[in-house]
Amino acid sequence: MKTIAEINERIKQGKAVVLTAEEMTKAVKEMGPEKAAKEIDVVTTGTFSPMCSSGMLFNIGQTEAPTLRASKMWLNDVPCCAGLAAVDGFLGVTEVREGDPLNKVFPGEFRYGGAHVIEDLIAGRKVKLRCESYTTDCYPKKSFEREITLQDLKYAEMLNPRNCYQNYNVAVNEHANRVLYTYMGALRPHMQNANFATSGELSPLFNDPYCKTIGLGTRIFLGGGVGYVLGAGTQHVPHPKRNEKGIPLTASGTLMLKGDMKKMSDRYIRANSLLGYGVSLSVGVGIPIPVLNAEMAQFTGIGNEDILMPVRDYSRDYQSLNPRIIRHVSYAELVSGSFEIEGKKVEAHPLTSYHRSLEIAEELKKWIEKGEFLLTEPVETVESY
Repeated sequence: MKTIAEINERIKQGKAVVLTAEEMTKAVKEMGPEKAAKEIDVVTTGTFSPMCSSGMLFNIGQTEAPTLRASKMWLNDVPCCAGLAAVDGFLGVTEVREGDPLNKVFPGEFRYGGAHVIEDLIAGRKVKLRCESYTTDCYPKKSFEREITLQDLKYAEMLNPRNCYQNYNVAVNEHANRVLYTYMGALRPHMQNANFATSGELSPLFNDPYCKTIGLGTRIFLGGGVGYVLGAGTQHVPHPKRNEKGIPLTASGTLMLKGDMKKMSDRYIRANSLLGYGVSLSVGVGIPIPVLNAEMAQFTGIGNEDILMPVRDYSRDYQSLNPRIIRHVSYAELVSGSFEIEGKKVEAHPLTSYHRSLEIAEELKKWIEKGEFLLTEPVETVESY
């Protein structure tokens, strides 16, 4: 048994043994969980994948007289939610620019939205802020607009209600005679392709499937900077059906995250335009898993062959809330490039960048080894939700 405090002391002394989740998988296979628990202190995970339930909470400040209560806000003509306080706003990544034709000319291209604004700001580019309001005695100004950068904002935090899905659907088009355009990408007719999203054995919640070490206050890598877990995300499923390794067999756990946008990098925050569907944001997340005991070593030793993902039909079943699962396919099969359904070979394509996910896990590993990043004891674990 080890404690997080003991592991942090080893980090401060430069003695902590840190492996990426990919390295830990090999280590557990070679030495077993008991020996791995004694020798290894921290396992770093990583994922870089589209996460639609993300956004920016910001404050523009009162920068010039007379003052204004912004009841409506736009950033580069993308509407923000201004129903907060006088100059607070929230921008969701899936919001699209006003005047976008959407799917009127199908499939729509969705070239610019909230995700693009966030990427522009993090990249240091200027965006146009526009505000409108009714007047009050304390806020007499009706409107203003100006160009701003991220540094001009008094406050800018990424606030993501639902990130890091623990397992998710492998999407196919089983019945439709045309291409389907979905949040899982374009799905060709009669299961000519299958799209999936996760970083497999690198993925944070696969390495702590019961969220025993992750919860309120957990310090993480978020978008190239330091972020925190606020708790379970929206649509969190705490008690899914699991395999013998503890891995959920369907979409289950999620996390709510926050982090300072002014310390992020556009290498790990990228806007996505999904043809025929809308806008999303690829978010880079890395979570350190403390190896407190043999059980945690076993969890972090999970391999791609142990992760079973549900194949679901998006032509009929998904829209009708039919829970039918065509079959389960291992992540190892998916990353091989194809798998079979009833004798039919189906091409598999990832929405998640495994290369960038591994880069995140390696970067977080470097931070810990240099003593620049300590682990935190969660106030309340997501396991308890």
